[in-house]
Amino acid sequence: MMTSKDSCQFKYQKPFLSAFKPLISAIESLATPKRMLLASALAGLLLSGCQSTTTNDLKGSTPYQTSTRPTSDRNLDQQEIARVRTSLAAQYIRKNELDTAQRQLEKAFAADSRYAPAYDMMGVLLQQEGSRINLEKADQYFKKAIALDKDFEQAHNNYGVYLSQMKRYKEAAAQFEIAGAALGYEGRIGALENLGRTYLQLDDHPAAAKAFLRALDGNRNSIIAHIELVDLLLEQQRVQQAQRLYDETLILVQGQGISPRLLLQGIKIAAAQNNKTTRQQLAQQLLSAYPLSDEAKQLKTWLNNPEAPWK
Repeated sequence: MMTSKDSCQFKYQKPFLSAFKPLISAIESLATPKRMLLASALAGLLLSGCQSTTTNDLKGSTPYQTSTRPTSDRNLDQQEIARVRTSLAAQYIRKNELDTAQRQLEKAFAADSRYAPAYDMMGVLLQQEGSRINLEKADQYFKKAIALDKDFEQAHNNYGVYLSQMKRYKEAAAQFEIAGAALGYEGRIGALENLGRTYLQLDDHPAAAKAFLRALDGNRNSIIAHIELVDLLLEQQRVQQAQRLYDETLILVQGQGISPRLLLQGIKIAAAQNNKTTRQQLAQQLLSAYPLSDEAKQLKTWLNNPEAPWK
């Protein structure tokens, strides 16, 4: 992931959605003034509690975002129906009920054929389904959403996620740059994190570092930016700066458990500072807690040849 810059995380279960299906049908059968009022009330129930919904983890997955914002002053009652349908589709997508989500989006298009968030959501749906045919179709839906509303930052971010998945990294970086430069956009930090990781795929580490620093400027609590910058600083042998950022990261993840990547970073920093005690403690923790991880394999390789560079 509403106002023009918000995203919503939908958490309702099937009974909640089913309860509103008769009401949606009733809304569509009413005369225009009544339909507009009821649709607005229903949208308020569905969309209360809007918040930022980027879903990041520490292993490199790229988040898409969901939005149901109005895009113009067109026939508002029809647009409100499209917004409700798109909201329902987002719920079904999150539960992987893609056929039901697709039917909701078709009804959204029928209500308002120029409602950009519905096209963006259809792109997300087709991308999540993942077949070759649907991945090809998704491209056109993202482009349509952006063509309908060039300032729709979420669609730029989601299109960037899609392009990154398709390994079209230069194009992805351009989309993330647009979303990441949009001041006031609530998903901006996530877009900058995506931009940094895309530049890593392009092996442009200076540009990646710049993107992660922009993310930190916007949100000092960005765990992704912290973790990626620690590795970039270690590559440059800026150990003291890496140590300070690593210490901040440990505070941010306190209570969440320490990941194998963070353990390996701690081992690298300790090794660079010739701190054998800390290095051994962290190495033992990594090998015990995550013996099959890629980080454990890297550690074992390095232990067999400490003079070799980390890979």
